[in-house]
Amino acid sequence: MRTIRRLIYREVLAAVLFVTVGFLALFFFFDFVDELPSVGRGLQPYRLSQALTYVTLMIPSHIYELLPIAVLIGTIFVMARLAQSSEYTILRTSGLGPWRALRILLALGLMFTVITFAFGDYAAPAADRTAQLLKATLEGRISIGQTGAWLKERQSQRAFIVNVNALTPGGDMQQVRIFESDAQGFLSSVTRAPKARFADPGAWILENAERTDFSNQGPDGPKMSRVVIPSYRWSTELTAEMVSVALLKPDRMSTIDLFQYIGHLKANGQVSQRYEIEAWRKVFYPLSCLVMVVLALPFAYLHFRSGGITSYVFGGVLIGISFFLLNNVFGYIGNLRNWWPWLTAAAPGLIYSLLSLGAFSWLVLRR
Repeated sequence: MRTIRRLIYREVLAAVLFVTVGFLALFFFFDFVDELPSVGRGLQPYRLSQALTYVTLMIPSHIYELLPIAVLIGTIFVMARLAQSSEYTILRTSGLGPWRALRILLALGLMFTVITFAFGDYAAPAADRTAQLLKATLEGRISIGQTGAWLKERQSQRAFIVNVNALTPGGDMQQVRIFESDAQGFLSSVTRAPKARFADPGAWILENAERTDFSNQGPDGPKMSRVVIPSYRWSTELTAEMVSVALLKPDRMSTIDLFQYIGHLKANGQVSQRYEIEAWRKVFYPLSCLVMVVLALPFAYLHFRSGGITSYVFGGVLIGISFFLLNNVFGYIGNLRNWWPWLTAAAPGLIYSLLSLGAFSWLVLRR
């Protein structure tokens, strides 16, 4: 049985590696074509070598996204080829029963699950952060949209809404606005600064800050006063990690960073549905490799001796694309309909698990 296990592992690993490299080459080409219009632009000339470096840093994210699909296509190809050449029939007569074959593929799928998790939680966030810093060095900042990132913090009886337009490669913040409200919810002050930096833990230093105070008390009615402070120290628990998290896409963050940021949002009464769905997707998405190998096993029990296996591989491509699309659609619908985050993230995997187990039961056990 050890020889059979080595045979299946070797064939599946080679096929998955081949499919993954093919997909990566295709996405590398598309990303490089997208970067070509930016070559020669920016604060510093965007060179061709830097474009190649940026596109290369996007590879770990593509591996994380494509590995379950590559596992499905590669495993289907191997199972169908073994069935076509009658090698799987010989393996069955040698003692490879359905449940033993399922255990072998599940062990292989578990290995791919660990690899997918490692890329999604460690390699992809680090590479994406490096790519963003590379772009920021050339463009001068890291930003999302025209308004940047919005954060909220409560301090005793006061609430603060903070807007950071962009981050520089050195970690400084640009175009910072701090809106302060009192216990009754009325706006009490607005602080603007073209530049700010993180000081020791628990404080920001705002340079050339312009602070506008609003007061509703006094014999003359509401008053407004404005003062310019060359260096204004603002006490806050908002850290550099929280600001960078708010400026990065949720799917490019690690699971720990996501859950920490969700805790901060909940503590300050902010909506965290989008980040909760993405955090649970980080948990369940690597497990889809297990679903894919189970879904590919019935292809070994198809009875055909002549003709190619192109149609079966094409079917695997369609199944993988449909899983990827369903995973994204459930994320958007769950965010709009306010579904339970864990159920929204787990639903595509559960649906395909039922399909794979149904196919395994009908085609493998019953037939």
